[in-house]
Amino acid sequence: MATTSTRNVVIPLGLAQTLAWASSYYLPALLAAPMARELGLPTAGVFAAFSLALVVSALAGPVAGGLIDRHGGRRVLMGTSGLFALGLLGMSQARGLASLMLAWAVVGVAMGAGLYEAAFATVVRLYGQGARHAITGITLMGGLASTVGWPLTAWLEHHVGWRGACAVWALLHGVLGLPLHLCLPRTMARDAGAGPTPQELATAAPTEPPRPAPAPSMSSPAWTSFLLAVVFAITWFISTAMAAHLPAMLQAAGASAGASVAVGALVGPAQVAGRLLEFSLPRRVHPLWPARLAALAHPLGAVVMLLVGPVAAPLFALLHGAGNGILTIAKGTLPLVLFGPGGYGARQGWLMLPARVTQALAPFAFGLVLDHLHERALWFTAGLGLLCCAALLALRAGRFNPA
Repeated sequence: MATTSTRNVVIPLGLAQTLAWASSYYLPALLAAPMARELGLPTAGVFAAFSLALVVSALAGPVAGGLIDRHGGRRVLMGTSGLFALGLLGMSQARGLASLMLAWAVVGVAMGAGLYEAAFATVVRLYGQGARHAITGITLMGGLASTVGWPLTAWLEHHVGWRGACAVWALLHGVLGLPLHLCLPRTMARDAGAGPTPQELATAAPTEPPRPAPAPSMSSPAWTSFLLAVVFAITWFISTAMAAHLPAMLQAAGASAGASVAVGALVGPAQVAGRLLEFSLPRRVHPLWPARLAALAHPLGAVVMLLVGPVAAPLFALLHGAGNGILTIAKGTLPLVLFGPGGYGARQGWLMLPARVTQALAPFAFGLVLDHLHERALWFTAGLGLLCCAALLALRAGRFNPA
């Protein structure tokens, strides 16, 4: 396989990820209410359709990861561009709960096969253990999805309605997403038991034979996998709950509707800043250390906002975004450095399956908590963040390949 410039892979994937996240994960926060009003549904019904998409994405993830392990990500990701477009177009034509749920189910398949985990598996398939920089680069660009997506969705909904907004996002997947994925390099089919790729050999230390990074010294692979699954499940729950309900939660705390959207738009730049901070750390710093500190960011921001009030909402958004940005990188790098690149896509799919389930529960479950506790619902997510940090502390850093 010919050497491919990392930049020529990261830029198309990063732009495509920004589009994919903005038009799926960040859509319900602004379109759920107008969808519910026109279709005669409770808002919870729209979030239930979104939750269905997340359940479908959980089931699609391991299958997509295995396909990327064997064939590379280009064809899989090109297919997701079509699925995103089909699902969003179907959403724009929904006439009731059944058609809305069917459209979200199609989008769910695209999410399971086309969001970060698939992008990470694609670059690991290309670069092996040396994919850490590429993973960070993709998340740097994808971190702007809420900053781009929420204002654009709000503008489209105001001018062409929620149906028009969905149709425009569908069109963007055809005219922008598909060509971006088409730019990715072709990769040869690879058997599950095949040895390292030339890229993996090239990124290994020249004086030593390539070897997978060892598992933490005091944790078995099964225990390590369990703890990682717990970390991913908690972080995805918090991230999804905030993505779906942050504007409403800030309004419950006393902020105006306009201020809530403006504060929510800070999350994206904060995610990028957090990822730049992680990227600037010496490469010999194990990814567990920034992940542990990042897990404390959301609880710290939540406590400050609960004690000070909505005037601290920007600080909360910045801390939440920065922590979430670093933890998103950790979802890609921790399995790589703890287990090595072999079978990365399928392993990532299975590790993320519980996270996708908690994602599916998050909009509805946190919505109930928000209805009962209002802004005090942040105590709940702050407690989850502390549990996530405890799970990361239970993992031992050990030695790893700092490529």
